[in-house]
Amino acid sequence: MHRTLTVMVLACLVSVTWSPVALADSAWEEDGWLTTTLAQDRLDLGDEFGCYGIPGLSWQADPGAVALECRDYIESRVHASAWGTEPISTYTPSGLTMAQHTTVAGQGFVVHGDTTGLSVSAWHDANDTPTDKWDWYNMGRRGGSLEQLIGSVEEVQAAVEEGGLVNLYWVGRVNDATIRHDRDISAYLADVPDVWLTTWGQAWSYWTVSNCYEFTHEVRAQGEQSVLSFESLITPECTAMNSEAWNVPITWVIDLEGASVDSVIGEQGALENITGVRKSQEGYSQQGGELLLLSVVNGHMVNITYNGTTTYDVMGRSEFFNNHSAAVTIAAHETHDLFKWSKRFVDDEHLVFTWLVEPREGLGESGWLGYVAASIALATVVGMLVVLEKEGLGPLAAWNRRKGQATEQKHP
Repeated sequence: MHRTLTVMVLACLVSVTWSPVALADSAWEEDGWLTTTLAQDRLDLGDEFGCYGIPGLSWQADPGAVALECRDYIESRVHASAWGTEPISTYTPSGLTMAQHTTVAGQGFVVHGDTTGLSVSAWHDANDTPTDKWDWYNMGRRGGSLEQLIGSVEEVQAAVEEGGLVNLYWVGRVNDATIRHDRDISAYLADVPDVWLTTWGQAWSYWTVSNCYEFTHEVRAQGEQSVLSFESLITPECTAMNSEAWNVPITWVIDLEGASVDSVIGEQGALENITGVRKSQEGYSQQGGELLLLSVVNGHMVNITYNGTTTYDVMGRSEFFNNHSAAVTIAAHETHDLFKWSKRFVDDEHLVFTWLVEPREGLGESGWLGYVAASIALATVVGMLVVLEKEGLGPLAAWNRRKGQATEQKHP
């Protein structure tokens, strides 16, 4: 009985140092670049910060703990995107069950990639368009790698020409070896038209609008011109369906029956003509001189002045931003040093990355606390055993009795 009590007390005292969070805290060191202007520069270029993992925690053993700790790691250091502060994209390894993916999604990470092995999937080919939220738990890898010698510009070009979402992957370093990127692929992406350069979270947020949207519009005559007022609404119903979605610019296709556009005025002034623009932003363009492509975030009223008094038709949302036929993302896996991973792309500002970040392995600033806690627990247990021994109780007393009995038998 006394021995059982001793073991139970020992387990209670040291269990705190063995908890997943305590182990994680003592197993990693943060990437300090996430709190600098370098991270903000990447956000300004259109990049996104998502999760890769936490040293000391296992996706297979407790995916919820990994997601929770990784979310806190990102949110306490950097915004996830220029379009949303909270991270929604994460790497997950192959082999997790649908229930485990649902647990990760419950922590706000709704995009899982890039090849997770689930039967449901999205974008494993140009026709593998997602129909449900859980399709994004197995986002495909298309177009190969951005890495030199591994990547192929021909493979990327073939995927882009097929259409759909093309998802490249990139690893910046392996141990101490720097992995160079394929400059031919970068050059191709710099010039290829009709491609939306985006991230995992932007692509998912854009897709959610296909499941729920509401807009208001009306037109009034103004001399020989007409003014069309349009707003894509923020509604409680749609927000509840996809509460994690960022408010990204959505491209609406409006048929003005060939009327020329005189101006497009938003709440902050005139919107830019973004004909050919490949990164998400608000603006407008006219396609073929007939269709107006209006890219705006939800909740922004826009007044479109066009010549004539012709009727119009809001035809709906285009599949990709600015009515592009393909989208390209680059997932930067295992990013634990943003400076080393990104410095090679200072001349490739057209590339847009989903940085899947993780802390570096090793002791963090508070790693010594785990050792202190373990030492205190050990000292407490030893002290308790000594006290019990003086009372003739516990394993030390029993050991002393056996030792005494052995001595008596040896020297009667």
